[in-house]
Amino acid sequence: MWPAIMAALPGIISAGAGVAGMFGNQNKTNPATQANKALGQIPGQVAPYYQPYVNAGKSALYQGQSQYNTLINNPQEVYDKLGQGYKESPGYQARLAESLKAGTNAAAAGGSLGAGMHQEELMQRAHDISDQDYEAYLNHMLGLYGQGLQGNEGINKMGFDANTSMGNLTGSVTAQQAQNNFSGQQGQNQQRQQNLQNIFGGGAAAFQGANNANDYQDYLNWKQSQGVH
Repeated sequence: MWPAIMAALPGIISAGAGVAGMFGNQNKTNPATQANKALGQIPGQVAPYYQPYVNAGKSALYQGQSQYNTLINNPQEVYDKLGQGYKESPGYQARLAESLKAGTNAAAAGGSLGAGMHQEELMQRAHDISDQDYEAYLNHMLGLYGQGLQGNEGINKMGFDANTSMGNLTGSVTAQQAQNNFSGQQGQNQQRQQNLQNIFGGGAAAFQGANNANDYQDYLNWKQSQGVH
């Protein structure tokens, strides 16, 4: 009996290990679960660093849409707003005086000083200087307005880039979690398969070992009964 038990012992141990693996680790945490828990915290942890740029980008988007909508549908409104703050430039009076003086000198040289033609010339010169001053002011304001739109677009792009980066990060984390779930389940399946192999293989080995030991013992008993040494 004892030799049969000893012969079956390796198989018994292997089968026992398989049983322990199948039923002894029911409460063991899948490593993928812990990894995914840590990964899942990443988007929330980094979101505060992205959110200000996302919010600024949204605000710039709405503001830009409003400005472009006005430019397309009512450009006169933009023109009027830009021009309503017009004031004479510091050099306006000097240019006006110089132009009027030149006109007066020309009239004096031509013998029309004080005539109606002279007065019309002076009025035209004053009008031209005023138009030039206003046009210079408006061009300056249009340049500032364009810089504002360009800056607004830059903020909008910055928000878009931040939102894209946050989306890419979230997608990457989700993909890694899916990979971890697959790998974790694959590992569990492989371990379960190995446990089953240990159980059945160990059981078969134990049975075979015990059977071989019994056969050998029967052979020894037969030799002894026959007086064979």
